[in-house]
Amino acid sequence: MNKIKIKNFGPIREGYQSDDGWMDIKKVTLFIGNQGSGKSVVAKLISTFTWIEKALTRGDYDKRYFERKNKLKNQYLTYHRLENYFPKPDNAVIDYRGESYNMLYENGNLTITDANNGSYSLPQIMYVPADRNFMANVRTPKALKQISPSLSEMVTEMINAGQAMKSPMLLPVNEETYVEYNKLNDIFYIKGKDYRIKLTEASSGFQSIVPLLLVSWYLSDSVQKQSANAKELLTSEQRERFRKRFKEINDNPNLTDELKRIALSELGKEFTKTAFINIVEEPEQNLYPSSQRGMLNSLTAFNNINRGNKLVMTTHSPYLINYLTIAVKAHLLKDKVRTPELEKKFHDIIPKNSTIHPDDLVIYELNEKDGTIIRLMDYNGLPSDENYLNQQLAESNELFAQLLEIQQAL
Repeated sequence: MNKIKIKNFGPIREGYQSDDGWMDIKKVTLFIGNQGSGKSVVAKLISTFTWIEKALTRGDYDKRYFERKNKLKNQYLTYHRLENYFPKPDNAVIDYRGESYNMLYENGNLTITDANNGSYSLPQIMYVPADRNFMANVRTPKALKQISPSLSEMVTEMINAGQAMKSPMLLPVNEETYVEYNKLNDIFYIKGKDYRIKLTEASSGFQSIVPLLLVSWYLSDSVQKQSANAKELLTSEQRERFRKRFKEINDNPNLTDELKRIALSELGKEFTKTAFINIVEEPEQNLYPSSQRGMLNSLTAFNNINRGNKLVMTTHSPYLINYLTIAVKAHLLKDKVRTPELEKKFHDIIPKNSTIHPDDLVIYELNEKDGTIIRLMDYNGLPSDENYLNQQLAESNELFAQLLEIQQAL
């Protein structure tokens, strides 16, 4: 299992308070906390280091390339606008343990070592930013590249998703609401029972959920098709053989840099993507609670398609934790549901392909006041109600009770 340790980076100071600071990156990983607590920071670091591990495993670069002084800080963390999160003096610690490579940033330097921790699923990685609503009004990825590289990449994948659509897609919001794509004019439409409008004319909720679901569907489906043609995941022995071939090409003095690039590119084609890592900021953005449930059921269904898929989310929504609890409870019951009557009742609550095994879920709560992180406890696999978001709901009830006391005293 992949894991990460973070200290003294941006708003995160002491970091995770258990397991010597190691946070597990499970099949479903959720980060909650106030603004400025570091939720997106952790998600972006996971995105960055899983991408570097992928690039190294596939042979796009060698370890020395990434280990160059300030390469991580001044190039790869700029993708997520994290280059200014390092403290002065730089005592940041970022330690990533993967299946193929381990990476440690400490004392201003990045050190990479081979991991070979079992089989490796080569991932398709997507970072879905919170400002995705902007996509509805921008059709050219180049127009966004300087503003937000991750948003630019998402625009590209959304266009690819539109091109791949064979029929309108039913959205898990409202009733009988679809998104359809006009390939000739490159326009997305929202279609209901008695209306059809452009996505640019739709509500902010549609402008948030449509890019999220389209890209998630398209990439999970693409990886599933590639995985169907893959014989097996990459074993430690296979990765070692690949590294030797990579070194032979890279160290060959008779090859020009261009020939090396071509040879390494051909070598990299032997790898098939067998996992989709979907990292989503605020999936609930601009959505009504029932729509949040439908959205989450879709994301978890996409996540369950392949064994190696992972869903990482940041959120401010207490509803998502409650819906994740339902997904875990449903997983514990689904194999026992056999009669048609119970099947229908079960499906009305949650589709069976959207359930979550209790061992596959972890929720971390970040504290903006002291820069610490704790893991949300669970009871028999079900997430605890004792979390920051539910505490805020309880506090609002207490404040109302205090107002009633004042009313009685008048």
